[in-house]
Amino acid sequence: MRRALLAAQEAAVAGEVPVGAVLTDSSNTILAEAGNCCIRAHDPSAHAEMVVIRRMAALANNYRLPGCRLYVTLEPCIMCAGVCIQARIQTIIYGASDPKAGALHSCYQIGGDGQLNHSLNVRGGLLADESAALLRNFFNARRREQK
Repeated sequence: MRRALLAAQEAAVAGEVPVGAVLTDSSNTILAEAGNCCIRAHDPSAHAEMVVIRRMAALANNYRLPGCRLYVTLEPCIMCAGVCIQARIQTIIYGASDPKAGALHSCYQIGGDGQLNHSLNVRGGLLADESAALLRNFFNARRREQK
C-alpha cells in the first residue's frame, strides 16, 4: 500500500486526483503500479486500478488475472469494481473508504453480494488515514487555487 500511496502522490503532482494502485501476484510480487491519469490521457476510464489491470493483462496476454491482489488508496468505484470482477482479481485491499462512490462497501457491495459469477475478497482501511489525507489536501489546495 505504501507503493500505491507513492503512485497517488505522483498523480497529484501531475494534477490528477491522487489515487494510486499496485497489482501483485499471490506472493505479493509487484506486477504493475500506477496513479490516476484521466486528465493526462484524456480518458475518463484511466483510474489507477484500470491502468494497472490493463498493463498486466497486456503483459500476461490474458484478460483474466486470477490470484492477483489489487492495492488501491481509495475504495474502487463501480467501473473499477466491475473490471476487477471481469479480470477475476482475487483480493482488493483499499485504504480510504469512498462514501460517495465506493462500490465495495460504502455505497454498493459489488463482488461481495453473491449476485455475480466471481466474488472478491475485500479488505478496507489499510493506511486509510494517509490515503484520506492525501485526497483531502489535494482538494483543499484546488479550492484555494480557485479563489
